[in-house]
Amino acid sequence: MEDNEFEKNIKSLEEIVKELEIGDLSLDDSIKKFDEGVKLSKKCNEELESAEKKITKLVEEDEKISETEFGN
Repeated sequence: MEDNEFEKNIKSLEEIVKELEIGDLSLDDSIKKFDEGVKLSKKCNEELESAEKKITKLVEEDEKISETEFGN
């Protein structure tokens, strides 16, 4: 998934949340939007997990290179 696709999915998810919060949708449409939102949320979460793994940084310690997870 490209960054642009990730950002597009986040914006779509935000729009779905807004539509559901307004409450103007029929029950059937609300369920469809909710389902779409869950799928988008899962895609975004997978992308974030993948990015977190890639953000593993290399740290030089005593001329040895070791991997450290981002944030540690």
